[in-house]
Amino acid sequence: MSRTRSILLTVALCATSTLAAPALARADEPEVTFATFNASLNRNAEGQLLADLSTGDNEQARNAAETIQRANPDIVLVNEFDYDADGEAVRLFAENYLAVGQNGADPIEFPYSWTGPVNTGVPSGHDLNNDGTVGGPDDAFGFGTFPGQYGLVVYSKYPILADDVRTFQNFLWGDMPGALLPDNPDTAEPADWFSAEELKAVRLSSKTHADVPVNVDGTIVHVLVAHPTPPSFDGPERRNKLRNHDEIRLWADYVSDDADYLYDDDGATGGLPAGSSFVVLGDYNSDPNDGDSEPGAIQQLLDAPAVLDPKPTSEGAVEAAEQGGANDSHLSEARFDTADFGDDPAPGNLRVDYVLLSSATMTVKDAGVWWPVSSDPLSRLTGTYPFPTSDHRLVWVTATIAGEKPTPSPTPTPSESPSPTPSPSAKPTATPPVKPGLPKTGA
Repeated sequence: MSRTRSILLTVALCATSTLAAPALARADEPEVTFATFNASLNRNAEGQLLADLSTGDNEQARNAAETIQRANPDIVLVNEFDYDADGEAVRLFAENYLAVGQNGADPIEFPYSWTGPVNTGVPSGHDLNNDGTVGGPDDAFGFGTFPGQYGLVVYSKYPILADDVRTFQNFLWGDMPGALLPDNPDTAEPADWFSAEELKAVRLSSKTHADVPVNVDGTIVHVLVAHPTPPSFDGPERRNKLRNHDEIRLWADYVSDDADYLYDDDGATGGLPAGSSFVVLGDYNSDPNDGDSEPGAIQQLLDAPAVLDPKPTSEGAVEAAEQGGANDSHLSEARFDTADFGDDPAPGNLRVDYVLLSSATMTVKDAGVWWPVSSDPLSRLTGTYPFPTSDHRLVWVTATIAGEKPTPSPTPTPSESPSPTPSPSAKPTATPPVKPGLPKTGA
């Protein structure tokens, strides 16, 4: 099935390279490190990220690249990475930053990448915030000042199956059975914040939800990526809280055989077959116990039988919680935190970034949150407000993948690169040949 809304950046590998390939636990059980990182590589103006990445001297981008290099994942999702239809920002970050050793860290090469359009900043043509005017970031399909702001990109050392990528950018919120639609408190009717006409246009995903299949030594791993809206900046209608809840629910249904209602952007319906290998990556803006999210929002994923939660931790998060303020009243243990938010009055540091695995096919080998304590020289990359890189921390999990190997779709080879059909919003882009990923080193 053609996926015209995605971009695959695939490049030739050096067959004679002597660099080490990713480690294997056994011949039939690959060991893979997955990571998610909200790197805050979003900008306030369209085209600004391209300008910042066009040379290798943007300090924040260098810090983000070094963080990824130190963690050295095999597959990483980068949230808040502004989208451009040509994939230039993806290429520039890979070439000018990731492939260049930063401050003594080893370069990291990702032969494959995927990015796609997002709803942020795309005008809806409706008054979605009910302020009496149409236009502006709060009336876009997802909050944003220009189309593509707060986008996302997947980088991978393993081949991405471009023809099998599924995106759910256009799925309508009102088409989810039992959707938690916002309510206008000034009327007696329930769930009526949006008009009937608006419900025919309002999309669920604030950016996009994408199932990006990756061929890991013959086993297909579905990399499920998203970035639900923050459950904040609400009035009594709770529009963002409820949307965040249902954006999380989309993936919970998708992996739990409850997704017959779902349709992707190419019209295919349903979710993952039982027993599929998958990993859920992203900033889901929801802590299990603290913060502003709707109660039970992230538990939809954490408590799903199909999902394994490795519960990564860090010592740096424990130290950072000593900032006090809202942290002193939190119910979640500080060691699980992944983001350093304002503490006075709220919300404090929270666990909002997740790497969740398939319970049927994966076994956790190691996991962590990349958050050094302040005495560690590498804490210069995390720091304190105003942060040198991001208010989020990279989260990583190393796992082995077992189970039956699905019959893969044709995998790109050094001489056969897939060419997705271009569309006005996305067209294929290729980068020059690079070497395979470097062997893992300590962070």
